[in-house]
Amino acid sequence: MKITLKIWRQPDSQTAGKFVTYQLADVSPDMSFLETIDRLNQDLILADAEPIAFDHDCREGICGSCAMYINGRPHGANQGSTTCQLYMRSYQDGDTIVVEPWRANAFPVIKDLMVDRSAFDRIIQSGGYISVNTGNEVDANTMLVAKDIADAAFAAAMCIGCGACVAACKNSSAMLFVAAKVSHLALLPQGQPERQRRVIKMVAQMDEEGFGCCSNTGTCAAVCPKEISLTTISQLNREYRQARSNPGWLSNSNK
Repeated sequence: MKITLKIWRQPDSQTAGKFVTYQLADVSPDMSFLETIDRLNQDLILADAEPIAFDHDCREGICGSCAMYINGRPHGANQGSTTCQLYMRSYQDGDTIVVEPWRANAFPVIKDLMVDRSAFDRIIQSGGYISVNTGNEVDANTMLVAKDIADAAFAAAMCIGCGACVAACKNSSAMLFVAAKVSHLALLPQGQPERQRRVIKMVAQMDEEGFGCCSNTGTCAAVCPKEISLTTISQLNREYRQARSNPGWLSNSNK
């Protein structure tokens, strides 16, 4: 296959970037998309040119590092998969593929296709954890959880924090990410002691990071590689409303 890649090149967040066009021949349909960029980088290095910077880690679709905007869609055209799970057989000989980084003020460009997603880390650090001592480790079936609740908690916990929801949203909202992290802890017994404080702190941190507001267009759920449901945002809204209606919410949020 012959493929044309139009890739965004940008030295850093303070310098203007631009698209640069590269031609690749003899691309195997069995190559993954990241392997194709590896191949291009090898050619660039041999030509004493600057290789393309991009994030990757597990290449198994579970870490969320491979964040790229491909032909106008986060992670590419395949539903429910990450960039590292995208293979060149999804394209035709002679195709042009446009590759960009996430576009959001809260995700400043580090270099080329790499963006700083540490805003997500700070949201988690603000309350996305369980710090209450729940005692010694016990058998899994000792603490009973209804199956529908366990299933909902597991579905929310599938979020890998890749940021596709932010990249796809016209407002650069992080509501789906925050909703997934709040929901899976709120649904489990171990998450109850910090439930109200958690949602208030995480939503406050999300706003402080500069993410936009949710307008319920649903693009976040449509492009999520783990197919987190839009109803998770409803769960977040309920959690936040209930926490704010508690007379002690302000003191709880400051603990």
